[in-house]
Amino acid sequence: MHIIAIDFEASCLPCHGRSYPIEVGICEGAQSARSWLIRPHPDWNGWGWTDEAQQLHGLSLDRLWREGLPAPTVLAELGTALRGRRVVADSELDEYWLYELAKAARTAPPTQIAHIEQIIVELGSTDDEIIRARNRADQRPFARHRAGGDAAWLAAFIAALRGAAAGRAPIPDRPLFPWPQAAASRPVTTL
Repeated sequence: MHIIAIDFEASCLPCHGRSYPIEVGICEGAQSARSWLIRPHPDWNGWGWTDEAQQLHGLSLDRLWREGLPAPTVLAELGTALRGRRVVADSELDEYWLYELAKAARTAPPTQIAHIEQIIVELGSTDDEIIRARNRADQRPFARHRAGGDAAWLAAFIAALRGAAAGRAPIPDRPLFPWPQAAASRPVTTL
């Protein structure tokens, strides 16, 4: 199945107040990332906004009002892009922000978001493979703390993990513990 990496930027972290999504980005494989700026929805009036978050992602409220798209538009385009894909994020907060975006658009989220840990477990990635995959993704020139760049980083990380798993020798299909099998001719006694 095709995997799409997703990332949200937000008005603040939840520990600083009720946060809302301000940008969402996606990336599949080595393809270019796509992102949408999100115009603040009236439902989010009075929710948290911190200078710390603005300094991190570099997006101002003024820019969001000028360039951001309405929540229903972003969600509709995002839903079309995600259809039939497995969606993965590196933070559980991304699912919260997808839910808030969908709530503002007055509809259900178009998909569920899996955490990267599920991919790591499914691939059987070792600690060394994870470190090498992270280093490989870190060497790419992604714009970090922007949704598109962070989604592209995660897609590169996933691709590196998949490459490592594909290069591994297959694990033999045998029981984990080779318990002795009872002989068919031996009678079974019960107490």
